[in-house]
Formats: sequence, C-alpha cells, structure tokens
Amino acid sequence: QVQLVESGGGLVQAGGSLRLSCTASGGAFSNYVIAWFRQAPGREREFVSVHSISGGYISQADSVKGRFTSSRDNARNVAYLQMNALKPEDTAIYYCAADRRLTRDANLYNYWGQGTQVTVSS
Repeated sequence: QVQLVESGGGLVQAGGSLRLSCTASGGAFSNYVIAWFRQAPGREREFVSVHSISGGYISQADSVKGRFTSSRDNARNVAYLQMNALKPEDTAIYYCAADRRLTRDANLYNYWGQGTQVTVSS
C-alpha cells in the first residue's frame, strides 16, 4: 500500500510559478499511475493531470494545458507538477493520487495525499 505526501504549495502572484512534489512510500511507486487533482472552496474536486507509469502518456485538463507540466522520477519515488503562468482561478488544494488504472476519474483512485494549498493572488 502506497502512502503519498504532497509539498511545494504556497502563495504566489498571478503569472508566477510553483512546483509541487508528490513523494511516495510504502509501495512500488513504479507500479502506480500518478494523477493530480485540485479542489477549490465550494467546488468539487477536479482533474488536473495524469501521468502514465512509463511517462509516455500524459492527459491534462484543458484549463491547464500549456501552463502545467507533470513528470515523474521512478528512481526517486517522486512525481512533480510544474505550474507556470498561474492564475487566481488556479487557487485550490492540490492532491496527488495513485492507482493501477490510468483514469481521470477521482472516484477510481484508492490512494491520496493530504493535499497542499496553492493560492494565487491577483
């Protein structure tokens, strides 16, 4: 069973950048698909990005295409979400999730981190 811990959130001005990390332990990281989701106050959790185990396939939400880049380092058991050109509407708690299946559906992920807050000021 894999445990996930996100880090790297914070407060940034619009147009700025942040890099989130998702560090895994307790399981074979290279066996899991890693996805990123976010949840803003009063809104449902939404899909951001999903990265295949090999890194050969990435799917992203339209709202972040061209601005966010996901990657993973299987040797270090870490996944990253590089966020550039941040907008106030990107403000949310960001979560990483892991499972065996490659999907954009949050309900199908069994393993979640605790989340990290990202706040973008205008």
